[in-house]
Amino acid sequence: MTQPQGVSDTYLGFEQGPIRPPSEAASFLVRVTRNCPWNKCTFCPVYKEDEFSIRPIEDIKKDIDVVADYLEILQEAATRSDQIHISEIHAKIQEHGEDFIDWNAFDSALRIFHGNGKSAFIQDANSLIVKPDALVEVIMHLKQRLPAIKRITSYARSHTISRIKEEKLVAIRKAGLNRIHIGLESGSDEVLKRVRKGATKEMHIIAGCKVKEAGMELSEYVMPGLGGVELSEEHAIETADTLNQINPDFIRFRTLAIPENVPLFDEYQVGHFKKCSERMVVQEILLLLENLKGITSVVKSDHILNLFGELEGVLPQDQEYMVGLLRKYLSLDTEGQCLFQLGRRLGVFRQFEDMEHPHKREKVQAMQKEFGITPENIEQQIDELTKRFI
Repeated sequence: MTQPQGVSDTYLGFEQGPIRPPSEAASFLVRVTRNCPWNKCTFCPVYKEDEFSIRPIEDIKKDIDVVADYLEILQEAATRSDQIHISEIHAKIQEHGEDFIDWNAFDSALRIFHGNGKSAFIQDANSLIVKPDALVEVIMHLKQRLPAIKRITSYARSHTISRIKEEKLVAIRKAGLNRIHIGLESGSDEVLKRVRKGATKEMHIIAGCKVKEAGMELSEYVMPGLGGVELSEEHAIETADTLNQINPDFIRFRTLAIPENVPLFDEYQVGHFKKCSERMVVQEILLLLENLKGITSVVKSDHILNLFGELEGVLPQDQEYMVGLLRKYLSLDTEGQCLFQLGRRLGVFRQFEDMEHPHKREKVQAMQKEFGITPENIEQQIDELTKRFI
């Protein structure tokens, strides 16, 4: 793979990739690569029809410069008035020698202006595939133009991280990359092989430990349900063992969903992949949590696909609370479990204790009756509801 260098003759304006972690919702998104260099995971709906490429360094810098210039104009206007008028902004942009507003870049500048403006996320799926010296150059330019930014993060693949020399990772960290998000998904080699993750358990451990040793924060993403019915127990135990050997700063749950536009859907349709029921997923997460030992990770459940939004805490002190929450759900009869599933997916129940709120409970029961949802058909209904969140 060759890495393009220099000024692009075809710079078409500010670019922004399609996804970022929920924790980066307020971050300035800097697109360094387009799409995913692996793009073979059977469960992932993103980038499947798109070709991977590395953007020219000067194009990336131009994106940063445009946003930084717009932010300066917004800040200048704000010092003179409580209200910012687009006509004034447009006039200022013309003073800078530009005839039109790049609205995508302006929107990024506006979000930085109205937000805390202290974080940036490097896109797309695996930015660490960029040559380390080039990535350092981008990060340093970003910090120079937007000095208020204190946290810079990125997605990366374990396969890529495991091949980067330790001193290069340290250099990237010193330049300003504070946190790396890795899609661990599973610690089971059999699960990883079946879903074509392009990584092994050993590779995940090597990569995770290298990130930690380089002094960066590490978020590992775990996908409950990815092993299906057949490998559910192995998926939980092997993933817990992998996390125990890494001790990441964050463990983030992303429950499996199977949209129609992923290869795994075809396996699911013909019966080669048997999807776990929601109860089985809860049992799987419980088994995983019970097997986490000797680590100090922060557990997060910050995605709408997860049944329990409040399944969060710091290990080891909050382990008993998290395990207890799951056991409490599993102790319900099938009617109670069905009611909570529906209430959570409809957004009526935000947390498990909302089940005790009479008005909310009655609202969910009424909808359950109206749509004929029962413990026997709840899984099909949930599949339809979760399609909205993918």
